Amino acid sequence: MVNCCGLVSEKNQPVPLKSISVELQVRDHVASVSSCLQYVNEEERPLEAVFVFPLPADAAVCHFSARIGEQEIVAEVQDKQSARDQYDDAVSSGQQAFLLEESEESSDVFKLSVGCLSPGQKASITIVYIIELSVQADDALRFCLPAVLNPRYTPAVSAAGVPEVSSASVIPYTLSLSVEVRSSDRISKLESSCPLDPLEFLDAQHTHAKVNLSSGHRFDKDVELFLYYENSHHPSAVVEAGASVAESGSLMGDPALMISLYPEFPADVMSSLASQGEFIFVVDRSGSMGCKMHHGNDAQMRIESARDTLLLLLKSLPMGCYFNIYGFGSRFESFFPQSVVYSEDTMEEALKRVKSMRADMGGTEILQPLKHIYSQPCYPDHPRQLFIFTDGEVWNTKEVLDLVKSHVYSHRCFSFGIGEGASTALITGMAREGSGHAQFITGTDRMQPKVMQSLRFALQPAVDNISVDWSVPEGVTVDMLSPSINTLFQGQRALIYAQIKGQSSGQTEGSVTLKYRLKDQPVTNQLQFTLKPAEDTGLTIHRLAARSVIRSLELQERAGGADMENIRRRIVELSVQAGVSSAHTAFIGVNKDSKQTVKGPLLQRRVPVARMMGAFGGPGMNKCGMAPRMMRRSPMQCDIQSNRMRMECDSVSFKRMAPRMMRRSPMQAEPQKDPLLQLISLQKAAGCWELNASLAAVFGKTEDQVTNQKAVQVDGSVWATVLALIWLYAFKSDQQVEWQFVAMKSASWIRSQKPNGLSQCVCDGNALLGCQVTEDMLGI
Repeated sequence: MVNCCGLVSEKNQPVPLKSISVELQVRDHVASVSSCLQYVNEEERPLEAVFVFPLPADAAVCHFSARIGEQEIVAEVQDKQSARDQYDDAVSSGQQAFLLEESEESSDVFKLSVGCLSPGQKASITIVYIIELSVQADDALRFCLPAVLNPRYTPAVSAAGVPEVSSASVIPYTLSLSVEVRSSDRISKLESSCPLDPLEFLDAQHTHAKVNLSSGHRFDKDVELFLYYENSHHPSAVVEAGASVAESGSLMGDPALMISLYPEFPADVMSSLASQGEFIFVVDRSGSMGCKMHHGNDAQMRIESARDTLLLLLKSLPMGCYFNIYGFGSRFESFFPQSVVYSEDTMEEALKRVKSMRADMGGTEILQPLKHIYSQPCYPDHPRQLFIFTDGEVWNTKEVLDLVKSHVYSHRCFSFGIGEGASTALITGMAREGSGHAQFITGTDRMQPKVMQSLRFALQPAVDNISVDWSVPEGVTVDMLSPSINTLFQGQRALIYAQIKGQSSGQTEGSVTLKYRLKDQPVTNQLQFTLKPAEDTGLTIHRLAARSVIRSLELQERAGGADMENIRRRIVELSVQAGVSSAHTAFIGVNKDSKQTVKGPLLQRRVPVARMMGAFGGPGMNKCGMAPRMMRRSPMQCDIQSNRMRMECDSVSFKRMAPRMMRRSPMQAEPQKDPLLQLISLQKAAGCWELNASLAAVFGKTEDQVTNQKAVQVDGSVWATVLALIWLYAFKSDQQVEWQFVAMKSASWIRSQKPNGLSQCVCDGNALLGCQVTEDMLGI
């Protein structure tokens, strides 16, 4: 039975959320978001409410205040444990208190403890956060206000006895949204998934504009905004004045600089595919990978589909690149101690090991293999491309995503969720933080076409050799606050933060020179920036710069070492100084002026939110990237329980599968029934095929039938490779996305042989196979 509840009372009354008001202020590529939420306690008893909600990745909360009646509480950032102690003391003594802190497991989930509200009392809570706007494929900057405040309900009770809710009916509330944009570039347009009032330009240069969400929006879907600039690929440098009350020489007291670098990849560059790179394939071998892909009679086991996919990938790699394959579960192993050069010998060795891969490694522990991979040095001129396949979830998602993010400028991460149980937070998060692409293989989906699509993305060229050089007057220095950038891929933008220190007696401008290389072509951009910025531009850039430094320190802390306490102290100091949240701080506000003593037992109520999935989507998600409205336990509860269930599932699957798997020989376990996979398995690393009985069997011919049709002057391997290409284009055109790279290698190999009589060879091949494929179609 579906009940109407939310911040539920004993009578299942709706969530006491009455209105939401949002103000969005955009500056170039970053934004400040102010949200005001109006609550009322409709209970007959005092109420302690807990509201768990997601923020976008890399958002930094920088303001938190609450108004109760005529009194306003403005919270301050404190050490997290100290803030918790103050909150507990205030609530237990009957005072109103408010606490905002990051979830222990995920930096993009915050818990808002509303505290003690007397019966009938109203509370207005304001949260301000700052964020880097994400770049879309069409160069738009995207902002998303998730519809997390429109839950539908199915009550359940958590381990702590706190009623939790998911989705079912509309909550009575109102929503307003206003947007103001200031930019160094001309604003082209602003679009939305929801109705907007007309865009109003506030200056003749079209660099300042505002717009409002049209009235009457029900907030039944995410509010997405897409901002377009006229010259989105032009680098920019924006300087923001420091806070007048902050100490000179400190991050918040000195001017802060933000550089945007969003290289343009011309069409001719994107049409070419790289022949270099390091490709690392990381495959889940936990027990549940022994389950079927779907419930149909012809369904493969997940591990079997993964083996077929690895065959395709290994045959599609370019000669001379580097590669390695990892399997992981409760432990991990790699085929080679480190990535090796792709050749016929290394490919064959890897294929032998792929055939013996089983779902026999227990649970799902992905952090350690990733640490091992990132500890290996990258190869110069071979950008690292990571492909991760998993059907489960992990308990330490935040730590995994932080690790991927810390190496974002040295690699790309492509992730694949297999089956309905794959964690969308993990899959989409790894792709987002690794500037790659996420794919989900569910139902009757085939894994191979989705993986090969991602391989095409990985083979496209990248920007490398990136350098940043400063030219400033005497007495002025520039300190880089962002980690160094090694590589940028198509569609990836970098925001670089720096602190300008010191004073110049005369000059008021500096310059920065950005250099990089795109497909062996050097590119240079020089940008001018002021050393005396206007004083009234806010502190958005400063706070995002502080967040960048804090995140780097948090990564150092999680990596371990001797200086842990000093790192933690620096995190707290910078968090408090900048007024932005961190893993070790929280916002705390206590209303000590309240004259009224709160009496009666406290009721604790939890406001649910939908789980935020990011921009890539996933199973069961709507077009705005949100999952179906679901109930959220506390993050730790949810992770512990799901991980426990996962381990039990893996253990049972392995015990059930192991005896059967051990009875089989490797060849029996890997029957090649698909003719396409049979053909591809016979291809050599260089791209050619040998003329033999196995190849003839794929065509439905005998070896003699195939050999007798060969012209005398044509080499056997050339003839075999032409036949393979004709067969692919004639009989497997609907699966071209899967064999496109195999065919490209083959065509390239044939051209390198410069054979005589190639046109006649194609005609003879068509006659043998009963086809009509042209030489141009084959690309030879």
